[in-house]
Amino acid sequence: MSAQSGSIQGMEGGALERVIGPVETARGLPNAAYIDPAVFAAERERLFARNWACIGFAKDIPQTGDLKPIELFGRPMLMVRDAQGEVRVFENVCRHRGMTLVGEARHCNGLIRCPYHSWSYDLQGALKATPHVGGMGQNSHPGVKREELGLFALRSRVWMDMVFVNLSGAAAPFEDYIRKLDRRWQEFSRKPLYHGGADSSSSFDLRTNWKLAVENYCESYHLPWVHPDLNSYSRLDDHYNIVEPGAFSGQGSLVYNPQLGAHGERFAPFGDLSKQWDTGAEYASLFPNVLLGVHKDHFFALMLEPVAPDRTIEHLEIYYATPEMAAVDMAEMRARNLAMWRKVFLEDVFVVEGMQRGRHAAGFDGGKFSPVMDVPTHCFHEWVARQLLAPADGRGAAL
Repeated sequence: MSAQSGSIQGMEGGALERVIGPVETARGLPNAAYIDPAVFAAERERLFARNWACIGFAKDIPQTGDLKPIELFGRPMLMVRDAQGEVRVFENVCRHRGMTLVGEARHCNGLIRCPYHSWSYDLQGALKATPHVGGMGQNSHPGVKREELGLFALRSRVWMDMVFVNLSGAAAPFEDYIRKLDRRWQEFSRKPLYHGGADSSSSFDLRTNWKLAVENYCESYHLPWVHPDLNSYSRLDDHYNIVEPGAFSGQGSLVYNPQLGAHGERFAPFGDLSKQWDTGAEYASLFPNVLLGVHKDHFFALMLEPVAPDRTIEHLEIYYATPEMAAVDMAEMRARNLAMWRKVFLEDVFVVEGMQRGRHAAGFDGGKFSPVMDVPTHCFHEWVARQLLAPADGRGAAL
């Protein structure tokens, strides 16, 4: 038995099963789920590879020929904008000797050239050039069939500018994965989004397990103590739970308060919104690794990049309803909005890092959920537990 299998098997002795079931009697995920390298390795396959996971943002490759390398759990991938303007994702490796094709984001003239021996691929991944492969000046050889040596393509889709991949190739269609959240947020998800530019991006390097970032984001229970400024107008009893087992969970607010500029200016709202969004906002964790927020005048996404059992990088991007909101004359407003959200997310740092340190306490048994306030967090824990309990060679856990 491998070290990875042994670690997961050890949790199957009851710790994971106790997570599943009614929130009133369930326990949280065991310590090993946050600190054991073998569990972290298992998550690569069972939580991320089997399912749809976010790897980046389409706005980072806006033009045909734009390339951006990405890694998820150490797996090298390449986002490409093809000649039809579509986003494609390939494994970032040459079919010749396994050399990494692209080391940093850049633009190409239509061919992706390997820096080792100059084998070159078009934007659809087809192998187009193999210089000297048959000897000096001989650029072809009967034993090298280009049509069989294209880049390895990964299943990928773009939704609300986020690029999702299914590494195993065995997940249900993306439409099934996203259907419930897309329907819930159709007033936003089916409209154009305009990224605010450099002043609408940020990142956070956290000494915590990625799952603690998800579960903290799910619930509003901590607002009075961790976010006092936010809680001063968006109180605990102004929030409600969002729970969609096996898909996403989070919280909504009934009292969203839009940012104002120095002279009372506002961001343009999305068009044709129902009245619930006049003062409402919703925040959902889409499993496994994106934290999302919708408001009548902007949308944000936090993509979680798991680096180690105790390290996670959060990538924040903010989008607006009209291209005018991305113009120079709105820069001060965008900066204020980014600063506001950075303040909120930075207030959470001591919490998620403190919980990570707490997972080394041998007596901690996963914790007790509030049957009222922690329902979204339990929803996420249960999804993780079911994925880890699924057969190692399975296509995913039943929901």
